[in-house]
Amino acid sequence: MGQWEASAGASDEWYTPPYIFEALGETFDMDVAAPMLLPSWIGDRLNPTSPQGGRRWLWKDSLETDWAGFVWMNPPFGGRNSLAPWLKQFFDHGNGIALTPDRTSALWFRDAWERADLALFMPKVRFIRPDGSVGKQPANGTCLWASGNRAINALERAASVGLGILAQPRKVAA
Repeated sequence: MGQWEASAGASDEWYTPPYIFEALGETFDMDVAAPMLLPSWIGDRLNPTSPQGGRRWLWKDSLETDWAGFVWMNPPFGGRNSLAPWLKQFFDHGNGIALTPDRTSALWFRDAWERADLALFMPKVRFIRPDGSVGKQPANGTCLWASGNRAINALERAASVGLGILAQPRKVAA
C-alpha cells in the first residue's frame, strides 16, 4: 500500500490508522490482506492476540483462500489495476469493508462503484509504517467500500463522527 511514498524496492507494508477503526466501531472476523507480523502498536480491532479471538489473518495466498465472516480489506495498492482482483473477491464475498484510493477515473473504481452498497470518501489518510511512524500524506483521498448491511451501518456510523462523506451508488437498469 502507498505507492506515493514508494521507491524502487520499498516495502508495500502500510497500516490503517486506528482512528478509522474507532470511527467504524467494528471488530472484523478476518483481515484478508494482513501483514505477516503485526506490530505491537496495532490496537484490538486487528490484533490477533485480542481476547475477543476467533479471527483470521491472511498474509499470503489471500485471493486463493476462502474468506469467512465480516472482512476487513486494505490490499496492496500496487501497480495499475492491481486492485481489480481484490475488489472482485471482496464483492463476491459480500460481507465487509474495503479501503482503496479514491481514483474515480480508474476502471477498477467504476467496477467497484457498480457493486458497492455504500461508499465513504475520506480526506487523505496518513498511513502508518511498520515502525509506527506516520507516512507522508498521499496525493489522493481514500474510499471505504461497504458490502452488506453490517458494513453499511459501520460506514454510516463513521460518517456521523466526521470520518468522511457518504455516497450511495445508484444502480442504473440496463
